[in-house]
Amino acid sequence: MLGDDRTLGVLGGMGPLASAQFMLRLTQLTPAMRDQDHIPTVLWSDPRVPDRTNGRLGDGADPLPWLLRGVEGLRRAGCGAIVVPCNTAHGWYDEMQDAAQMPILHIVDAAAAELRRLGIASGSIGVMGTRATLAMRLYQDRLGAQGWDCITPDQREMDNLVSPAIALVKANRLADAYPPLSEVVHSLVQRGATSVMLGCTEIPLGIQAGRALEVAMVDTIDALARAAIAWATESPSRR
Repeated sequence: MLGDDRTLGVLGGMGPLASAQFMLRLTQLTPAMRDQDHIPTVLWSDPRVPDRTNGRLGDGADPLPWLLRGVEGLRRAGCGAIVVPCNTAHGWYDEMQDAAQMPILHIVDAAAAELRRLGIASGSIGVMGTRATLAMRLYQDRLGAQGWDCITPDQREMDNLVSPAIALVKANRLADAYPPLSEVVHSLVQRGATSVMLGCTEIPLGIQAGRALEVAMVDTIDALARAAIAWATESPSRR
């Protein structure tokens, strides 16, 4: 493949449906009038990457070698930047960035930009995600440093609602994932959240399978797609 710094690399497969949704939303959100206006993209979708939550919490194999294999594949494909449509994989962000030799757009930074785009410059944000994402404080620390307060589900909600719902999405049972996810959204709002961050790329898919909820929500798939579009638009070769 010819190298081109306009080419976006997508390190996916975590899970496959979330990666497919990212590609869909990247295409739909790009302001294009013809095929040639879209962003050249290489999708590396490898569902064999070991479970990121288990790997981070010490209950499973280390996914880092697999993540680095994907980064190297995208580098060899001539990509100019990488996105990773998996929140928990950002627990290995520094190691991936060190190996990439190109920018990796951080999903939490993209989510923060999406909050600002929606006019949510401060306040209490409900954050939903995997056990590992919340344990690593990927959102709490990064958003907290920028002025937001984060409210997270309690242990019962994680064990009985959020984690099972994420597993349902991975099993392609999106409609079944909606009730537990919507219950947690309502709980976060009742505890003071004025908006909710869907900080796992499976969660928006479950939320979208049911009726709309009356609270501002940040879809991290869309946020990452917008960040990728901004990168491509600002690239000198796109001007």
